[in-house]
Amino acid sequence: MEQFSVSNMFLNADSVVKGVMILLALASLASWVVILEKTIVLNRVSRKIWLFKKIAKDLTNEVNPEIFPGFTALIAQSGLKESRDYAGGETRADYRERVERSMRGVLSGRIDRLESHVTVLATVGSTSPFIGLFGTVWGIMNSFVGIASSGETTLAVVAPGIAEALAATAMGLVAAIPAVVAFNKINSTTRKVTKEALSGIGLIGNALSRLRFESKEKSISQINKSAPPSGLVA
Repeated sequence: MEQFSVSNMFLNADSVVKGVMILLALASLASWVVILEKTIVLNRVSRKIWLFKKIAKDLTNEVNPEIFPGFTALIAQSGLKESRDYAGGETRADYRERVERSMRGVLSGRIDRLESHVTVLATVGSTSPFIGLFGTVWGIMNSFVGIASSGETTLAVVAPGIAEALAATAMGLVAAIPAVVAFNKINSTTRKVTKEALSGIGLIGNALSRLRFESKEKSISQINKSAPPSGLVA
């Protein structure tokens, strides 16, 4: 049984099969580094976005970026800064869209950072099985060449080479399956986070537009009240 251990199969394998196994091991390691890093980051971001939306929902009198957690303060700050610019003929809908567009730009940059290196998982998941299969085909081909050279066809002669070859396919699957599962999970979580963030941005945009236009309407109302009746002569 010792000769069929993983370490012995690797040591006794053909140089090409060894290269395939090493490549797959490195690919698996790289994918796990990405998986662990993205899991930690997405958990933190999800928490901050949840708080961002909750705070945005409770806004009443003003928008203070300092009350928002982490990078979401930059989103709110961008919206507040944009809200201070106002064109005379701008409608409330146009004003709100402009403010929200500014905040979406900041969010987009953050989402791009979240999605960085995720393509590693897609690459590992899609290519590893084929790389492993190549190692298997190469190993089996060498086994048949060895059989032809020795003239022996017993199982004891054939089995080690085939086992070494199939190990490459197994390693390809070991590398690919976690990468594919993690890739789908990360994409799903990122879409959920983006949706929640956009909802919070909409709430802030609504609050800023309400404050701006209600203030403007009150100013106009006060001017009208203070103006003398049109029929009076000074």
